[in-house]
Amino acid sequence: MGLQPLEFSDCYLDSPWFRERIRAHEAELERTNKFIKELIKDGKNLIAATKSLSAAQRKFAHSLRDFKFEFIGDAETDDERCIDASLREFSNFLKNLEEQREIMALSVTETLIKPLEKFRKEQLGAVKEEKKKFDKETEKNYSLIDKHLNLSAKKKDSHLQEADIQVEQNRQHFYELSLEYVCKLQEIQERKKFEFVEPMLSFFQGMFTFYHQGHELAKDFNHYKMELQINIQNTRNRFEGTRSEVEELMNKIRQNPKDHKRASQFTAEGYLYVQEKRPPPFGSSWVKHYCMYRKAAKKFNIIPFEHRSGGKLGDGEVFFLKECIRRHTDSIDRRFCFDVEAADRPGVSLTMQAFSEEERKQWLEALGGKEALFPSFNRAIIPRPEGSAQLDKMGFTILRKCISAVETRGINDQGLYRVVGVSSKVQRLLSMLMDVKTCNEVDLENSIDWEVKTITSALKQYLRSLPEPLMTYELHGDFIVPAKSGSPESRVNAIHFLVHKLPEKNKEMLDILVKHLTNVSNHSKQNLMTVANLGVVFGPTLMRPQEETVAAIMDLKFQNIVVEILIENHEKIFRTLPDATLPEPVTLSASPPNAPPRQSKRQGQRTKRPVAVYNLCIELEDGDRPNLPKEDTPPSSLDSFSSPSPTAAAAHGPPGPDKNHLLADGGTFGDWASTAPSQARSSTVQWLNPQSPSTPSCNPAVTPPSPKLSSFPLSLPAAVADRPPESVISRKARAVYPCEAEHSSELSFEIGAIFEDVQTSREPGWLEGTLNGKRGLIPQNYVKLL
Repeated sequence: MGLQPLEFSDCYLDSPWFRERIRAHEAELERTNKFIKELIKDGKNLIAATKSLSAAQRKFAHSLRDFKFEFIGDAETDDERCIDASLREFSNFLKNLEEQREIMALSVTETLIKPLEKFRKEQLGAVKEEKKKFDKETEKNYSLIDKHLNLSAKKKDSHLQEADIQVEQNRQHFYELSLEYVCKLQEIQERKKFEFVEPMLSFFQGMFTFYHQGHELAKDFNHYKMELQINIQNTRNRFEGTRSEVEELMNKIRQNPKDHKRASQFTAEGYLYVQEKRPPPFGSSWVKHYCMYRKAAKKFNIIPFEHRSGGKLGDGEVFFLKECIRRHTDSIDRRFCFDVEAADRPGVSLTMQAFSEEERKQWLEALGGKEALFPSFNRAIIPRPEGSAQLDKMGFTILRKCISAVETRGINDQGLYRVVGVSSKVQRLLSMLMDVKTCNEVDLENSIDWEVKTITSALKQYLRSLPEPLMTYELHGDFIVPAKSGSPESRVNAIHFLVHKLPEKNKEMLDILVKHLTNVSNHSKQNLMTVANLGVVFGPTLMRPQEETVAAIMDLKFQNIVVEILIENHEKIFRTLPDATLPEPVTLSASPPNAPPRQSKRQGQRTKRPVAVYNLCIELEDGDRPNLPKEDTPPSSLDSFSSPSPTAAAAHGPPGPDKNHLLADGGTFGDWASTAPSQARSSTVQWLNPQSPSTPSCNPAVTPPSPKLSSFPLSLPAAVADRPPESVISRKARAVYPCEAEHSSELSFEIGAIFEDVQTSREPGWLEGTLNGKRGLIPQNYVKLL
């Protein structure tokens, strides 16, 4: 039962039940007043909480925006760039959301709080004032009536008449006030229904508007979210591949660390304790130094370094070695010691202590001291085992048989090429396929003896067993460069250009394989092998650096990208020639090189030359070119001559200036090639000119290694390594970049300067030449041999 209506006629009767009904209405209005008061308080708290949430969200957004992922290596994949940018996208999303939340908070104040406060003040407040008047007038009316009725009847008629008139007037005033008050009570009871609910409706409209804006932002975000999920999945897949490679390398190094030393510009380097003599009575102390020695220049660098003091690096010293002598324990009360004497500091001798007897013997060997019993720090040449996979007719047969079987029997198999076969079965199948006697007997298409996963694993194993990856060591770094930067179109153009620089057999086999992988990716709805998944599987199979390092493994993700580009653009890359109107792609050889460090006898570190962009281009002279057999030499024969891969070199430091002595000493190696075995001659010249075994070519994409690879000739036959500079056939060279001499032994020159009688120098990375009658040193990466 609701409130009973207040009848106006009851104002004149003013019965007890009328008064009860008035009190009921007044109690309801008081309850409404308290409710609105609490609601306003809660609304203000809601606004304060919303502002606090908004401030926290904005702070969270700022934190996301300001953080940036660091990456290992010198570049990121597109997926990693998207993941890196995702934090800023999340930040912008939150920022936009908070802008809408601020609008909602303002709308709560304007549409809910202020109207309710106005209703409570103007309407409920007015009723309170009316109630006060009504109560006061009631008291006055009934007091006057009591007083009037107590008048004596013996009063004068005039006095009684005057009292009657006053009472009647007061009663009329009371009735009017009562009527107005009753009207106001009933009016406010009806008014509160819309005056109160309408602001609530506006509040919810604002709130739903906010959520609708959030929904619209979420719809806009959904497309980005789906792309980001793909980026994350691709990155996770690459991470899994990279992690397994890193763990495998770690285990290899753990088992035999000596066989996995990084190529270095130093003949020897490592920690030694150096004796520091002090005046009596202080005696001497032994301080740990990191020491680096270059044998060619006899240059010795020592830098104090203490791990226990937080890795504090001290000031280094440089001197030139005169001699090294082993110390016997009867002359010093410490083991593993030897003395070195500085050529540029007469009378100065340093006593050094190695960590073990083996390390001391290695240092003595590198420093030319006595008791040089151990081999030098340079790697030994590991001969290629007989019977390994070859890029020959048999190899093409294996590839075609496996591909045909896969496309016939298992093109829709889930996880094709990702699910591996049993190792023993894979090895047995591959052995049968590589055997001329049994290859033709193996029926892969119709036989149930060989599972599809065994066939795919055998195919991958064959490609990994090639002495050189299908995309070659020489072009490995050049393929990686476009994958690290540039637009998608420029990447495709660069890969297109580089594929056509591959040896013909490599390009032919790559074409067959990539065409097959394109077909596999076209069935990705069934086999789940997308282009990205195939890139993860075949990136390390088709491309690998010549030197195994963590830095090189970090480039695995870019190898995957190269394979993805090949699959997605197979028709363009393999069926058309590169566009001659487009500029040649930037390769490692075209990246900014560092000037070669001079091995002069000046102390301190030489400042680096300004960087220059260049392409190294050489041609063998007719007289230097040996007669080559028509049959291509297996790439494995290059292993004995090639230095560590450009990618690996780049991972250790900036690309250096010289291709190595093999390129610089065209005459020297031409002479040597004429006396070396036929296979070695062919391999060496093919490495210089991969396009043809008989025709010289200009290769602008040759990649120079870092200066630390300048010790390359040490791994060549002694007849070459020990040959003096005088035996080098002199050549002419033209300057392709200007250079300002930094030492009296160097030449200054402008672009286009022609040098006469250019020969290799004993300084790695430098040439000797004559310009305007003056002879001096020339940085090799600043000139082009003519």
